[in-house]
Amino acid sequence: MLFTYYLGHGDTKNVILLPSSLRECFDFGYMAFDLADTLQTPIFVLSDLDLGMNNWMSEPFDYPAEPLKRGKVLSAADVAERGFARYRDLDGDGIPYRTLPGNEHPLAAYFARGTGHNDAAVYSERPDDWRNNMARLARKFDTARSLVPGPVIDEVEGAEIGIIAYGTTRPAIDEARDRLAADGIATSWLRLRALPINGEVEAFIARHERVYVIEMNRDGQLQTILRAELPEVATRLESLALLDGMPLTARWVVEAIMAAEQDRPRRRASHGQGKRGATELDLPGDGSLSPGNGMPRGDSGLTDMGHDGHNREVIADEA
Repeated sequence: MLFTYYLGHGDTKNVILLPSSLRECFDFGYMAFDLADTLQTPIFVLSDLDLGMNNWMSEPFDYPAEPLKRGKVLSAADVAERGFARYRDLDGDGIPYRTLPGNEHPLAAYFARGTGHNDAAVYSERPDDWRNNMARLARKFDTARSLVPGPVIDEVEGAEIGIIAYGTTRPAIDEARDRLAADGIATSWLRLRALPINGEVEAFIARHERVYVIEMNRDGQLQTILRAELPEVATRLESLALLDGMPLTARWVVEAIMAAEQDRPRRRASHGQGKRGATELDLPGDGSLSPGNGMPRGDSGLTDMGHDGHNREVIADEA
């Protein structure tokens, strides 16, 4: 996720869609084309191994009822009436107007170059042109926040604990929340469906005393992004990250949250809040708590190979 979000030469971010089901894979697939044309930027749809390699039941897909959205496209008549400057931000949303091949107006063509340019697509190394173009791209990324799918929120009144997750963690978290509720621990849940985030995410975090970011990677990549985007509420975020090559289990989620809750007073006193991501090399194999980090581990055994689960072995004598 970190690689895709920041992919580029720097000072740039990318739009990512995060499906959690086959239905969302289908819906986000054609939605990506609409967003790509509307925002004039690549759109990344990040599925995961669980969706890609396992068998899933799904309701039938609804074929799109509307044609593809092409965004801000000028016809020959539009160019004749209003002129054309390829990268000029006329609407203040960072998205300029464009022409398509086949436009018959003699001023409809423009030169697409990978070097610096002004808003008329003319080569430029002027500092003002560079700054203006980078500022426009930042405005366009902010516009994307209102166009991508918003988060799905299940909020429980009075809950102090929030959960943020994405993708195929959903079934395990649904079951884990039921188990926690049966033990008297109420949780709210925000399922992120896209990056960049919108204001709903910050508001959700602000309404909860602590928010566990649950994700299937080693380093807590989503938490890293959220902390960078939302420094005002960053101290409320705590990473529960697991990478063992297997789908997430409700058992691991329950034990991870319970361990983090029990460990909070000690950690606040000694180190403050922070990342608690763990791989299976960090954690014991029987679901008990490690003396080192207090976190449970999954049920699948240690792994020393790739994401497809091949060549898995239990490392009994890990030093």
